[in-house]
Amino acid sequence: MFGFVIKKSFFDLWDNFLPAVLMNLGFIVLFAFPAVLPSTLSGAGPIPALVVLLVGIVLLFIYTGAVFGLTRAITDHQSIEWSSFFERLRDSWKAATALAVITVLHLFLLSVAFPVYSSLDNVVGLFALAILFWMSVIWWITAPYFLPLHQRLPNRIATSFKKSFIFTFDNTGFTIGLALGAIIVVVLSLFTAFLIPGIAGLAIWYQTAVKLRMYKYDYLQEHPDAARKDIPWDALLFDDRERVGKRTLRGMIFPWKD
Repeated sequence: MFGFVIKKSFFDLWDNFLPAVLMNLGFIVLFAFPAVLPSTLSGAGPIPALVVLLVGIVLLFIYTGAVFGLTRAITDHQSIEWSSFFERLRDSWKAATALAVITVLHLFLLSVAFPVYSSLDNVVGLFALAILFWMSVIWWITAPYFLPLHQRLPNRIATSFKKSFIFTFDNTGFTIGLALGAIIVVVLSLFTAFLIPGIAGLAIWYQTAVKLRMYKYDYLQEHPDAARKDIPWDALLFDDRERVGKRTLRGMIFPWKD
C-alpha cells in the first residue's frame, strides 16, 4: 500500500507539473515576507520586526491551507479550478491559522524550555529534554495530517486535531514512513529552490496518503467484525490503481515508445 502512495503521489505531481510550480512560486513569494522584511525593520525595534515575522508565518500557513485544498482535487482525480483558489482559502484559513498559532507556540516553548533544562546537570534535566524531544517528534509527524483530515472530514478544529493524533497512533509505521518521505521531498526541493516538488509536492504526498488510508476506516465501518491486519488493500485500491494505470518512467518521458 505504501508503495502505491509513492507511485500515485509521483504521477499526480508529474501530471500537474505546471500547476504545482505555480503554487510553489506563490509560496516562495510569501516566504520572502517573514524571511526578509523583519530584518529591514530591525532598526525600528524588535516589536515591529516580530509582528511582521508572526504575520508572515500566519500568511504562509493560510496559503498552505489553500494549496492543500487544491491538491485534494488533484489526488481525487479532479481538474484544478484556479477560480476556486479563494474558495479554498476561505474554507481553510481558520484551520490553517490555528495550526500556525500552535506551531509558533510550540517553537516558542522549545526555545524557552530547551536552554533551561539543558542547564540542569542532573537526571531531571535529561528526563525533561527526552520528554520535550519525543513530544516534538510526535507533533511534527502528526501536524501534516491536520489539514487533509480537516478538509476531508469537516469538523470543529479541536476535533480535527484529535483525529490527527488518533490517525498517527493508529498508523504508526505508516506515519513514520510518510515523515521520512516528507524529509526526502524537502531535500529534493532544496536543489530546485523549492520550485518542485516544494509545498505542492508535500501537499500531494499527504493528501494521497490520507485519501488512501481512509479506505481502511470505510472498510472497517462496513465490516465491523473484520480484523485490522486483514484489510483487503488490493480490492480497496483497485479503482485508484486503474486510474493511475501501468505507467513507467520510460513511458512518462517518452510516451510514444511505451
